Amino acid sequence: MARIKLTVNGVRHSRDVEDRTLLVDLIRDELGLTGTHIGCDTTQCGCCTVHMNGRAVKSCTILAAQANGADILTIEGLAKDGELHPVQQAFTDCHALQCGFCTPGMIMAVVGLLKDNPRPSDEDIYHGLEGNLCRCTGYINIVKAVKQAAAQGADGH
Repeated sequence: MARIKLTVNGVRHSRDVEDRTLLVDLIRDELGLTGTHIGCDTTQCGCCTVHMNGRAVKSCTILAAQANGADILTIEGLAKDGELHPVQQAFTDCHALQCGFCTPGMIMAVVGLLKDNPRPSDEDIYHGLEGNLCRCTGYINIVKAVKQAAAQGADGH
């Protein structure tokens, strides 16, 4: 067991975790933030994408102990004062979701992409999302949402 301290969506937490506990399991099971999904446990699908210290990461392959001292942002932490984050709003406006299972991870990946590249080309968008899989949308509306968010100045904040 290891004692870890981390901040999740602005709230400080201290937990005892087993050495093998994954960050995604801590987020979902211990903290009750179930917007972060578990899809594959192998970093293939991206459903578990969160931000750790400002960088998009796949939480299914990070041990909770590795997040000791980290600042974590999940999909639940994006909206502020009841208003959707611009990327969340763009996904809604552009109908960039169907079943919704990949959506939290996809949105977190897009926020990270726009933080690094506020004006991405189509190729930049395809490359930036290649680690996040969607089995429903065909990606056309997801790309439209990224473009809308970028045009509105959603630079990851």
